[in-house]
Amino acid sequence: MGAPARVDVHQHLWPPALVDALRARSRPPMLRGWTLHTNAEPPFDVVASDHDADARAALEPDSSRALVSLSAPLGIEYLPAGEARPLLDAWHRGALQLPAPFGAWAAVSAADPDVEGLTELLEAGFVGLQVPAGVLGSPAAIEAAAPLLRWCEQRQWPVLVHPGPVAAGHTRGVPPWWPALVDYVAQLHAAWWAWHSVGRCLLPELRLCFVAGAGLAPAHHERFAARSGNRFVVDPNAFVDTSSQGRQAVDALVRALGVDNLVLGSDRPYAEPADLHLGDAAAHAVSVLNPSRLLEGAAP
Repeated sequence: MGAPARVDVHQHLWPPALVDALRARSRPPMLRGWTLHTNAEPPFDVVASDHDADARAALEPDSSRALVSLSAPLGIEYLPAGEARPLLDAWHRGALQLPAPFGAWAAVSAADPDVEGLTELLEAGFVGLQVPAGVLGSPAAIEAAAPLLRWCEQRQWPVLVHPGPVAAGHTRGVPPWWPALVDYVAQLHAAWWAWHSVGRCLLPELRLCFVAGAGLAPAHHERFAARSGNRFVVDPNAFVDTSSQGRQAVDALVRALGVDNLVLGSDRPYAEPADLHLGDAAAHAVSVLNPSRLLEGAAP
């Protein structure tokens, strides 16, 4: 048995089947050529080579894995189930055809999740389930999503928590980077603190990962203690990835959580892996050991 691989748990790569399905739509989310139209954000000119699987594979180090997920800000999971299904089917069909070193996260309708249909996706080799952050966006939301999350927990399938679509009207009169810096971060904060409020009590063994360092929500643990009167306790199965974060942000996450809860995530093609200057041992933990624990449930 070989040594564990370096794993980037958070990338995006649209397979041809999904591109075709988005181009076939007459309303957002849809593609016109390589221009993406969504319900809330301005039209976005996609770089075609960013979704060339062979070109992207060439960027990955030897003996590595890159796990790709459906782009939740597209809003596919929040479409009516009948509209979402062809896009989700295209995502799953296309993701399974991606070459090495890619693996993929599955996705379901947030409005009407086909929980039983997940069995086929698990058996097909998807590494876990991505959910938009709004699915965990409040204690009540987690309680409502508990059957879906419990299915994952019972099958030792991890969950990736990713920002979802921006509310209509939130991008009027703001710079193009505003949703990523404000709306996405706010969604992750809500999901992180909702999880720490009720999630672990409901789902004691679920492993999950919040992208982008959970929007640096863990760095607010002192404010949590001051306002709640409760001591923040690190949840060993609630991971955060390093995507779109740099040295200072990751330093704050390490101070709040320790190294064991960090996993490598890049958000490629929208960001690149940063040199976090963690030292060899910590870098190995973040890129190899901790992703293995997230995905496989191995003991720390």
